[in-house]
Amino acid sequence: MTIAIYIDADACPVREETYKVAARYGLVTTVVSNSFMQIPRSDLIRRMVVDAGPDVADDWIVEAVAPGDIVITNDIPLAGRCLQKKAHALGANGRPFTPDSIGAALAQRAIMEHIRSTGEITGGPRAFSAADRSGFLQALDRIIVQEKRRASK
Repeated sequence: MTIAIYIDADACPVREETYKVAARYGLVTTVVSNSFMQIPRSDLIRRMVVDAGPDVADDWIVEAVAPGDIVITNDIPLAGRCLQKKAHALGANGRPFTPDSIGAALAQRAIMEHIRSTGEITGGPRAFSAADRSGFLQALDRIIVQEKRRASK
C-alpha cells in the first residue's frame, strides 16, 4: 500500500511544507486546482488542473483518494467525503478532521452560512500563524508515520 497526498490547492497556505514532508517519505503529492499553479520540478509532485466550477476539484479528489491517503484541505464538506472513503483529512492549521469531529464541523459551517445569509458580517477566519504551520507539520508527519506502521503490519 502506497500513501498518496492530495492538496486542495486553491488558497492552501501549506503547499511547500507538504512537498518537503512528502519528499522526506518518498510520497507522491497531487496538487489539485481550478487554474494553473506553479509546482516544483519533482517526480513526486503532480499537478491536476480541473475545470472551474463548484466542487469540481473536490469531486476529482474524492474520486482519486483511497483508504489511508491524506487530503490537505480546509473545505469541511470535502473533508467529510474523504473520511467516508477512509482517507485522512487534515486542515492547513494541523487540525485533523475525524469521524468524531466532522459532524460538529459541518453543523458549525451550516450555522455560519445561515448567519452570513442574513447579512451578518462574521469577520472570517483568523490569520494563519507560525503556530498553525508548526501544528500542520507535526500532524502531517504523525499521520504518515501512523499509516506507514499500519501498512507494514
